[in-house]
Amino acid sequence: MMVTKKHLTLAPDHIYVPKHEVMTKKEAEEVLEKYHCKATELPLIFGNDPAIVGLGIKPGDMIKITRKSATAGESFYYRYVVEV
Repeated sequence: MMVTKKHLTLAPDHIYVPKHEVMTKKEAEEVLEKYHCKATELPLIFGNDPAIVGLGIKPGDMIKITRKSATAGESFYYRYVVEV
């Protein structure tokens, strides 16, 4: 009988998960002003999403996601944190 160990990999540490950051209130206000929208009009992300576990988020926070792009180098996406 062969016994194998399973390695626990948290989603935020996985190679294919883009960088997620909690935005400050000031940064969030600047983004909302730039795009002329309200936080609740942004795409939503649940507070228990595996990609943001451990960031110390709470409902009402905004998340900045930085993805690598072949054409733009880096692209930014924003999400509004809600409860499940």
